[in-house]
Amino acid sequence: MQRLPVIAVTPLLATAGFLSVSLNHAVAAPVQPFLPTPPQIVSTTPANGDQNPYGVAFITSDFKTGGGPLEPGDILVSNFNNSKNLQGTGTTIVSVSPAGKTTLFFTTPHAVLGGPGTGLSTALGILREGFIIVGSVPSSDGSTSTSGPGSLLVINAKGKLVSTIADSDINGPWDMTIVDNGKNATLFVSNVFPGNVVRIELAVSATGVTVTGKRIIASGYEWRPDPVAFVVGPTGLLYDSASGVLYVASTEDNAVYAISAAEVTKANEGKGKLIYHDTAHLHGPLGLAEAPNGHLLVTNSDVINANAKEPSEIVEFTTGGDFVKELSVDPAFGGSFGLATELVSDPDASILAAVDDNTASLIIYNLPP
Repeated sequence: MQRLPVIAVTPLLATAGFLSVSLNHAVAAPVQPFLPTPPQIVSTTPANGDQNPYGVAFITSDFKTGGGPLEPGDILVSNFNNSKNLQGTGTTIVSVSPAGKTTLFFTTPHAVLGGPGTGLSTALGILREGFIIVGSVPSSDGSTSTSGPGSLLVINAKGKLVSTIADSDINGPWDMTIVDNGKNATLFVSNVFPGNVVRIELAVSATGVTVTGKRIIASGYEWRPDPVAFVVGPTGLLYDSASGVLYVASTEDNAVYAISAAEVTKANEGKGKLIYHDTAHLHGPLGLAEAPNGHLLVTNSDVINANAKEPSEIVEFTTGGDFVKELSVDPAFGGSFGLATELVSDPDASILAAVDDNTASLIIYNLPP
């Protein structure tokens, strides 16, 4: 997504659904409505009853569909829980069309509780060559005590599993961001169990991906098992290609950090530079996304520093660490998790898609110019 120049600290969240009204009748102009457009709310529960939506990813216009069911503008959502609401046991990815139709896109083949490919996490992204990559953090009983290191699943555009990435550098792939260069790509993956970030280099072809290099580039983030949240540790990742900075939302640290030169560094940079630690508005930061105005958006898990007056918040802040705006996706704790933004045909308009774990739904905000 191309970054737009930041002219002023104008909140993205404050404009959701509202259009300005001109009282100057001297020049004819298209009629613009005053009333806000409410967000679109779509169920993310497929026929098998999977719950607890985590990851969110847009299908972009340059994605090679290969005759598969996905279309540009579709939104993918990964499910972490099964129909019994056991964490780490979900096996599905659903697609949501621009019209709001939910369709099952992927089911882990031959899944067993605690086995490979269950517990699909927030680590969800696409490669424009026609592949979807999603993290698996499995459990056989819904607790971390039976969880394994997990893996990354590589799925083609027709919803078929083509390969997995699983080795000693993958240990609880909780979230991910992708630098997609076509025939090669870089994955940044937050491993929740050891509290680190691994950079994975990929060669990409029409048939799949090959790992060409791996390196731990950040570590030292606090983490712990949690009976409600499954596990608490480093989660949201966002890479700014213009500056080379990787942003890391660390839930247990209740902070957002920045790793410089993340795509090329040969060192373990530790936690990186602290850029945002706001006890008034941060309540266990989780997912990360970039707004078209250059600001950062982070969801709150409410497992740290909870505030009953600010449940399930998305917080907007600048890269300099200044709070801008917040928005609640659910009146109860624990609803906000994965989110993503995407520009649409009008370069000044965008879409914000965010899951509500409490209602197993996707909330789609259309943000006009």
